Amino acid sequence: MPPAAGGGLAGSELRPRKGRCGSQAARAAGRDVTTAAATARSPKRPAPPSSRRFEAAGRWALLALVTLTSFATRFHRLDQPPHICWDETHFGKMGSYYINRTFFFDVHPPLGKMLIGLAGYLSGYDGTFLFQKPGDNYEHHSYMGMRGFCAFLGAMLVPFAYLTVLELSRSLPAALLTAAFLTFDTGCLTLSQYILLDPILMFFIMAAMLSMVKYNSCANRPFSAPWWFWLSLTGINLAGALGVKFVGLFIILQVGWNTLSDLWHLFGDLSLSMATLGKHLSARILCLILLPLALYTATYAVHFMVLNRSGPGDGFFSSAFQARLSGNNLHNASIPEHLAYGSVITVKNLRMAVGYLHSHRHFYPEGVGARQQQVTTYLHKDYNNLWIIKKHNSNSDPLDPSLPVEFVRHGDIIRLEHKETSRNLHSHYHEAPLTRKHYQVTGYGINGSGDSNDFWRIEVINRKFGNRVKVLRSRIRLVHLVTGCVLGSSGKVLPKWGWEQLEVTCTPYLKETLSSIWNVEDHINPKLPNISLDVLRPSFPEIMLESHMVMIRGNNGLKPKDNEFTSKPWHWPINFQGLRFSGVNDTDFRVYLLGNPVVWWLNLLSLALYILSASIFAVAVQRGVRLPAEVKGLSQVLLRGGGQLLLGWMMHYFPFFLMGRVLYFHHYFPAMLFSSMLTGLLWDTLLRLSAWSLASYPLARCVHTLGILSLLLGTAYSFYLFHPLAYGMVGPLAQDPRSPMAGLRWLESWDF
Repeated sequence: MPPAAGGGLAGSELRPRKGRCGSQAARAAGRDVTTAAATARSPKRPAPPSSRRFEAAGRWALLALVTLTSFATRFHRLDQPPHICWDETHFGKMGSYYINRTFFFDVHPPLGKMLIGLAGYLSGYDGTFLFQKPGDNYEHHSYMGMRGFCAFLGAMLVPFAYLTVLELSRSLPAALLTAAFLTFDTGCLTLSQYILLDPILMFFIMAAMLSMVKYNSCANRPFSAPWWFWLSLTGINLAGALGVKFVGLFIILQVGWNTLSDLWHLFGDLSLSMATLGKHLSARILCLILLPLALYTATYAVHFMVLNRSGPGDGFFSSAFQARLSGNNLHNASIPEHLAYGSVITVKNLRMAVGYLHSHRHFYPEGVGARQQQVTTYLHKDYNNLWIIKKHNSNSDPLDPSLPVEFVRHGDIIRLEHKETSRNLHSHYHEAPLTRKHYQVTGYGINGSGDSNDFWRIEVINRKFGNRVKVLRSRIRLVHLVTGCVLGSSGKVLPKWGWEQLEVTCTPYLKETLSSIWNVEDHINPKLPNISLDVLRPSFPEIMLESHMVMIRGNNGLKPKDNEFTSKPWHWPINFQGLRFSGVNDTDFRVYLLGNPVVWWLNLLSLALYILSASIFAVAVQRGVRLPAEVKGLSQVLLRGGGQLLLGWMMHYFPFFLMGRVLYFHHYFPAMLFSSMLTGLLWDTLLRLSAWSLASYPLARCVHTLGILSLLLGTAYSFYLFHPLAYGMVGPLAQDPRSPMAGLRWLESWDF
């Protein structure tokens, strides 16, 4: 390549290398890329050993500078503000739960919260801060260890991205541009400075990406120590990404696609024996499937072992699951195994976060169905959750010692009498309070006396008529005898007249759903022998499966909180709207999550430019156009290295369009990492091509250097302008000329 194209830092031109270049999709393709890259260089004598040592020292010094700058920006003013910001109220609290060994529920896998708890524990935090709401002051509690841990992982994103782009492009300017975009992005900086899962997730995603391109570069040395190291490290990081959030699945899909492509090209190499192909396949199964699966499972084993005390998460899980938690009323309990008439029971809905069948001495208000006693579901243990199971056609006391025990069986017609109010569980053709076309469920009657609308048929899922009903284990439905509807909970929150508990309805739609399936939890009957619940305690695979089902349902059911800003995926790449981390008024310490608009809009432009330029080169290659050696080398970097990064952006962005759950701006940041790496690689390549095309002009050699410097200085200056968003502001709002952000509110949707 002419000197003009290689202007800038030493060693910035493309170099021949072992293995594959760019995405290194195949060894054969890699040899083509290496050849093209080699011919793109100007002929020169081999560098003396002292020159090579100096060049290597320069590379290490540049990496150290990049890393130091990243750490300096992330740790600057890390203690500010000294109060809870945004989701610190959730993840800081969950770290406290690990320190106190208190069981809780969250929609994400446990690894991130465990690491936050470990960081707090090792830094002297005792787990006593309540983390009640944003704005609460930390006072004397030690919070810097947890923030520092997240800042450390957030700072590592920059050198990881630098090394990844360097591996894909073999260009120091491209890597340096990428590092600058991420170092000076106010959004990445903000996310890295607080007790959140995002920096932990992005750390593992970037580590997995770096490990993947590193093991790809060892393709010409399969089964060597570096090859095994990077392949194994890729699997470890995949387990870490998935262990923090389920969106870690996206990097797994990218690595999986890379692996399938790699194996496909190996399969086409006729010089390899079938035994060698089998070794390649086995190595990838071992390191990229079995190793991550083992580590991911081990994460849950530690999670369940540490959180062994009853806590706020009990009600989200099944009764059998709760029996393993110390302090829960089912732990080490002994209760009768089979349900009998006269038993006092609680009935729990199997849908996540619905709770127990409940009633209380309050009536439905005028105009809401029949003015009878309310029946709801309630998440917490309460005396008003207790019901007595009775025969539908008898008022005799089943607990009379002179009467034999009669067990409740699948298909029996029963009555459920509320123990505290002596009213029967009842339904009729009146419409439910909130759910149209469902029937109202009430408490009716006096001292257990009612009418035929109190009769229910108990059905055990997947059992034959006549089978006994088991406590905890049997999944039951209650079918109303008169209307034929099924007792269930809509999950909708009742107004204040219903104490904001959840609506219970009788649905005429007989489709089997978790909302209409229940199990018996507490069971009191003095005439029956007790058995220890230890025999009913679920196994580790069962509790792990249940945890995943509960998390998946929780994710799908996430709804925005009151006065909370949500966003749509199309908002994210254009930096349409930020997210308020702290403060509202001019007297507050305000932190606002917003990407550096110069970086983000350059990323957006670069995506379009990349698609255009890559399409031109792809068509040219496909049509057999004879490209100059210099252009061919750069085109291979653009297509292969850039293709990997574009795929990463797409994998981490487009799936959100298919999600039904509530979405927030911070969900885009993993995709933003890939778009920033693509921007660095693209502009370095385009500037090199420009310098090559202008090689006959005297100032051509300056094009690449000036272009890189302009991008670096422009990014740094934009960070200088917008850094108060990340480090915090006090005083006038942006619309006030005295504000440090005056004139910088470029979009009306930016709420700072």
